[in-house]
Amino acid sequence: MRRRDFVRVTGGAAATLAGGFAVWPAASLAQQSGRVRRIGVLMAYPESNPEGQTLIAALPQALRKLGRTEGGNVRIEVRWGALDDGAAMSRSAKELLALEPEVIVTQNTPATAAMRQQTNSVPIVFALVSDPVGSGFAESLARPGGNVTGFTNLVPSLAGKWVELLKEIAPNVVRVGILSNPITAPYVTRFYEPALKAAAQTLAVNATSAFVHTVPDLETTISGIAREPGGGLIVMPDDFLNAHYEELIALAARSRLPAIYPWRFLAEAGGLISYGSERNQFPLAAVYVDRILRGERPGDLPVQAPTKYQLIVNLKTAKTLGLDVPALLQQRADEVIE
Repeated sequence: MRRRDFVRVTGGAAATLAGGFAVWPAASLAQQSGRVRRIGVLMAYPESNPEGQTLIAALPQALRKLGRTEGGNVRIEVRWGALDDGAAMSRSAKELLALEPEVIVTQNTPATAAMRQQTNSVPIVFALVSDPVGSGFAESLARPGGNVTGFTNLVPSLAGKWVELLKEIAPNVVRVGILSNPITAPYVTRFYEPALKAAAQTLAVNATSAFVHTVPDLETTISGIAREPGGGLIVMPDDFLNAHYEELIALAARSRLPAIYPWRFLAEAGGLISYGSERNQFPLAAVYVDRILRGERPGDLPVQAPTKYQLIVNLKTAKTLGLDVPALLQQRADEVIE
């Protein structure tokens, strides 16, 4: 078992490498003192969601390393959403803006869209957005312009790799459902599906959209895909699916459906295979928050993306599904779960 290092090329001469992204060294920045700086955070998850709590906890920890301490020289105001409830998200965005934060961190695409509708002047740093240009948040990755910048997680070509890996670990797959919630992941059709379907066609795999809106939809959809032999599942980067990962993984197992996931924690939780980047990018968002509070403009800070990804294979799940994982695939994996 092994881990590959993440690599990121950045344009900043003073940048270092960390987690696949450019991070400005805290030592090179003079610590500001005096007034308390107010930072807003808009989460897409409801406050009761455990993953949301884990994600947000990383922000004050990272800010502390940059000389900004919650309850000291910074105050962090957090407001929570309800995943696919646009009205609730909008109310949280308005409430947060009314507190007059100097910079706002948003969790994902729906949260960023809700916040962007409320202001085009207060700086916004998104922690995890798949398609910032297509979503209208940035003019380009190199120079976002406007008041929004941040960190993207995956590139569209990765979708083709998901098909290849699923076919490699489960050669009998000839049909795949592209699983997503169009409300929480509106970018899937335009951003991932073209590359995914092109790769699927090359491999003689029929790929179709599999939209879900509720937890009961998961069971209906997954059961439908598994009804005929040769079915497989490609789970899209989608916070609705992340929030209900236990049900998702259990349904795939019960249906004996090979599935590939975008995040490591899903393979660790029992998913067959995952391929993707680091999920918690709030520490990276903290770096941009610090730079903005020091006077830099969000429109001048490039949207950053990783160029290396982790491949995790769950041999225990493969055995349960009756799959013989090729030795070469195991050797390429960053981690093999036995």
